[in-house]
Amino acid sequence: MHKVDYPLLDETVYYETLDNGLQVILIPKPQFAKVYGIMTTKFGSIDNHFVPLQSDSSIQVPDGVAHFLEHKLFEGEERDAFDDFAELGSSANAFTSFTRTSYLFSATSKEEENIRTLLDFVQTPHFTQEGVEKEKGIIAQEINMYEDIPDWRLFYGLLKNMYPNHPLSIDIAGTVESIQKITPEILQACYDTFYHPSNMNLVVIGNFDPEKTMDSIRENQASKDFPKEDHIMRFLPVERIESMVAHQQIKMDVKRPKVAMGIKGITSVPEGNESDTYYLLGTLLMELLFGRGSENFNTLYNGGLIDDTFNYSFNVDRSFHFMAIETDTDRPDEAITEWKNILLNWKTDPDFTEESFQLLKRAFIGEQLQAFNSLEYISNQYGYLYFSGVEMFDRIDHIEAITFKDIQQFAQQYIKEQLMSTFVIYPKKEK
Repeated sequence: MHKVDYPLLDETVYYETLDNGLQVILIPKPQFAKVYGIMTTKFGSIDNHFVPLQSDSSIQVPDGVAHFLEHKLFEGEERDAFDDFAELGSSANAFTSFTRTSYLFSATSKEEENIRTLLDFVQTPHFTQEGVEKEKGIIAQEINMYEDIPDWRLFYGLLKNMYPNHPLSIDIAGTVESIQKITPEILQACYDTFYHPSNMNLVVIGNFDPEKTMDSIRENQASKDFPKEDHIMRFLPVERIESMVAHQQIKMDVKRPKVAMGIKGITSVPEGNESDTYYLLGTLLMELLFGRGSENFNTLYNGGLIDDTFNYSFNVDRSFHFMAIETDTDRPDEAITEWKNILLNWKTDPDFTEESFQLLKRAFIGEQLQAFNSLEYISNQYGYLYFSGVEMFDRIDHIEAITFKDIQQFAQQYIKEQLMSTFVIYPKKEK
């Protein structure tokens, strides 16, 4: 077990890659009462075209299979994993994103039993035709429910504009039609390929003994047999700038129009620490131009072009990255025009200065340090970043290293009008 100290943060992290390939990360925090455990696989909704384990040819699986598999793993042969955690006095949950699926628990006692329960249910799949058919109805209801949520439609409408031929544009849960094609055999093929321990990690954080906990994890994994690990071949369509849709609009039952604008990143996603720096550059840039302390925000807000629903983000993940801005507004066309003007004229923006950048950087470091006090935040982020070769507790150093010139260079290469897209939802009774 490898130990790394972060004295400035008063943190210690223990690492070990087990014989089966599972990466284990332990972060003891004895001053806390709780323990969080999260087990993650690099398998998300965009991984729908791949070569299965022990196969020579690729397959294309139905959209939504990663999310479907997440649902089914909780259902054991004899009982539901949620019941097992409830008996231990803990709570459990799971989520699927574009690139990963995570299973987690939160407990205040019996941490070793909870960790074993997490490992055992994730590593003991049980797929039956009856269970799969039953789940189709449940997930279909979930999909239909989200289709009626305007903010959900706004986000995916923007993604479909920017990535029309990419699985990123498909709801993580799939479609009602696509999930009908899921079978136990498809689930098993996905499980065998992506749930091998070598494609997963386990993060435990909170009040526990790291030596004792690691021994328990080693013992649990040594008692199980896994096939030989194999390199996973994934395939994604090539996205061309010409395929982007510049603007789309729909009508829904909303009181006011909703508008979203995005900038599609077209360069390759960096790896390792550079990927984290890239994320930080985009996030700092958005904060400089649109942050609540900026002149732009005040002008937009006081002018009635945005309201308290206004938000923005920079999203970086395996194989894609994009900026997004959203708000409710009675004047969507004007809001879009002003957003574009702000972005395209970043060089002369009153907030785009060395002084503003340094103040923002200090504030950003403070926010990150505050986030490090959240067990849930660390547990969710640590394993995800570790897959990308990023040590989460090095993020402060990454922020410190960014210069104003770096932000300028980033803005120069990222902000391009031909890479912008907009999506608007109008009330049904109006334009």
